[in-house]
Amino acid sequence: MQLFSGFEPRRIPTTGAEIQLVIGGHGPPLLLLHGYPQTHAMWHRIAPRLAEHFTVVCSDLRGYGDSSKPPSSADHAPYSKRAMALDQVEAMQALGFRRFALAGHDRGGRVAHRLARDHPDRVERLAVLDISPTAAMYAKTDMAFATAYYHWFFLIQPYDLPERLIGADPDYYLRKKLGGWGSSLERFDRQALAEYQRCFRNPETIHATCEDYRAAAAIDLEHDAADAARKLECPVLVLWGAKGVVHRLFDPLADWRAVARDVRGRALAAGHYLAEEAPDETYAELAGFFRA
Repeated sequence: MQLFSGFEPRRIPTTGAEIQLVIGGHGPPLLLLHGYPQTHAMWHRIAPRLAEHFTVVCSDLRGYGDSSKPPSSADHAPYSKRAMALDQVEAMQALGFRRFALAGHDRGGRVAHRLARDHPDRVERLAVLDISPTAAMYAKTDMAFATAYYHWFFLIQPYDLPERLIGADPDYYLRKKLGGWGSSLERFDRQALAEYQRCFRNPETIHATCEDYRAAAAIDLEHDAADAARKLECPVLVLWGAKGVVHRLFDPLADWRAVARDVRGRALAAGHYLAEEAPDETYAELAGFFRA
């Protein structure tokens, strides 16, 4: 993909999936995870700059982009953040990286949170972009949040209601998602937007991403509850958009300090899609944090 000039595409089999990624740069390893409804292409404005200091891996999550979409189950365990995190641990191990820095936006942030919980010896530092922890966001749900994040409650409906409705016009749905949450479609690179559309038109992607949200409202909450008394030990950077829903309805620093010991961060002048709306600020924050 021209968006990642100088990066090498790789496809890596893991225990439960095949993970598509690109890798480039030199230096200590840094794994970047994307959110919904995107792919690793969301990092295209900052990954090449980070690659001047790090060996950067931009991965498609299980069920997204060109990674595989394994069958799900009644408890949605194949799309639990635990399963999705293990994919990334195994992919990084296959690349020769046992320990690495980690950043995740949106769903990728939730996978990164679980990865740091399940595999604390793997994560040097963790950055999460425009989220509070899943359990905290569900616990604080009110009319304002349910209205702004209606998709959290739409996508968890039983198969195949959301799949059929989204599948009737996936381009429309994708554009409505990307153009919401304080963002504007004009802020997205045309090639990146075309890549999101190509991948999201796949009915398997639509189903897998619904399963991601179904798992978040079920088995993921069970995993979070089991870990409630154990805080993350690694340093955590929290970034969020000053024009977004998380900024308006939550307290990201307080929410993350409830689950991690060493937390810092701030709001950036953007909506939800920080790496594409405010690439300079996002790059500076990530580079400064991971180089400390």
